[in-house]
Formats: sequence, structure tokens, C-alpha cells
Amino acid sequence: MAFRIPARTLWQAPSKLATILRATQAPSLIRRYAVPTVEQQNRTAIVTGSARGIGKAIAFRLARDGYDVCVNDISANQSEAEAVAKEIKSMGRNAIAVTADVSKLQEVQNLVETSVNELGPLNTMVANAGIAQVKALLDLTEQDLKRMFDVNVFGVFNCYTTAAKQMIKQNSGGKLLGAASIVAFKPFALLSHYSASKWAVRGMTQAFAMEMAEHKITVNAYAPGIVGTAMWDLIDEELGKKTGAKKGDTIKRYTSELIALGRTSVPEDVSSTVSFLASKDSDYMTGQTIVIDGGIIFT
Repeated sequence: MAFRIPARTLWQAPSKLATILRATQAPSLIRRYAVPTVEQQNRTAIVTGSARGIGKAIAFRLARDGYDVCVNDISANQSEAEAVAKEIKSMGRNAIAVTADVSKLQEVQNLVETSVNELGPLNTMVANAGIAQVKALLDLTEQDLKRMFDVNVFGVFNCYTTAAKQMIKQNSGGKLLGAASIVAFKPFALLSHYSASKWAVRGMTQAFAMEMAEHKITVNAYAPGIVGTAMWDLIDEELGKKTGAKKGDTIKRYTSELIALGRTSVPEDVSSTVSFLASKDSDYMTGQTIVIDGGIIFT
């Protein structure tokens, strides 16, 4: 015969019995550990051409965002690169300065290997290094064109492909970011081969985005406008020689006539956008080239 114990009897069981039952239970052996969030984990970034200008601003911004940063530039700028790394360390982040010419694949491979060995797995590659030259189309030499593409196109390719292989090996996804320009959308006169190189960066970014998607690697580019850097000082000076304008007048004219917001950009305008592209907030973006020009080009 089955016996049923009324529910009321159980509800009214003495608290002493409940205490005895708890005491006879085996102690829990499960330990719970705090798992760090993505934001709390160490993240690393390589920023090429970061001894000065936009690259320097990007390196500082990523450090403030919590990245350990590999500062890169050519040997001529090594002391400045080391100064940037030292300042990042003073911010409480880890940083190293590594010399490499991005136009040389072997040097980029050494750059990535050194960064991984010193800072840890690579999360973000910012292929920022680039050069500019002001010269009329019919005056361009084969060497002019080759040098422009060696740095601005092959340099970005070397950074993208080397970093992507490292990220795939890590099996943790990642972000590839490249420096384009407003001239990747609308070429400027006397900047033809520079414009062509940045169009190539834009196209290569889209191609890499398609092929890297299966590896959870996003690939985007940023396109600055007229920025108050040494590069644009050179452009201003060289354009002035062609047009007879005084130093500084060309940028002033471009600023007043072309920029909707009415001011020349500063490197921090660009680094803020790169910060977004390097963050989890842009995880659903890939293959895009984001223009930061104050309203010259409207996409």
C-alpha cells in the first residue's frame, strides 16, 4: 500500500529537521571564478607610421582605450617612436617601439613577430604608414610611381596579410585597419599617384573584408581629409610652388572653400574614428572606408 504524506505535514516540519538535513548534505565542490570581459582582457595593437602625426594620435588613443601598443616607424624616426612608446608606458599601458619599413614584407613579418612575443596575441593592426608627393602627371617618373605604391599599397598589403595570418593562427578574430584618404573618393590635381594608391587601399580593404569574414576578422579603412600634419604641410608647400601661393595659403583656401565645418582637421579627429573601428562597437562593420574630412566628400 502506498502512503502519501500531506503537503501540510511537510510545510509544518520543525525547523530543526531542516537544519539536520542541510548538515548531512555533501559540501559543494564547485568553485566559481570571475571571468574577465573582453574589455578587461589585454588587447594589443600595432600602429605603423606612429612616431608622429595621425599615427601618433592613434597610438595614444588606443592606449587610452586599454590597448598595449607596438609603435612602429622607419629607422629615421626611431627616437620619436621610442618617445611615443615611453609616453604610453607613463599612461599605464605596455608599449614597445619597433623599426620596420612596411614596404618590405620580411620587416613587417619581423614587426608582427616581435609585437606578439613582447606584448601578446595581436588583436588589431593599423596600417597607417604612408607617403605623399605633389607632382604633375606628365612629370612623374617610373620611380615616383613605384615608390608611392611600394609604401601606400604594398605596405598596407604586407600589414594586412601578415597580421591576418597571425590572427588566424590565434583563432580569435581581429581587426585590420588601413589608411585611405578623401582622394580615394575624389582625386586631387597634382596628387594623381597618391590618389591612385589610396583608391587601391580602398579596393584592397573591400577584398580583404570578403575573404577574412570567415575568420571573424573585420577589415575597414579610414579616410582623413586635410589634416594639420607634416604631410599636408609638404602638400601645401609644393602646391604653392606650382600656383604661386604663399606657404599656408593653399590649406587656408581649401579649408574655407571645401570644408563644410570650416576648420582644418587635427590628428585627434581621425584617431577618434579609428578608436571606434578598433572597438567592439564596430564588430558588424567590414569592408567600409570611413571619411573623416569635416564635410568635403559626401558618401
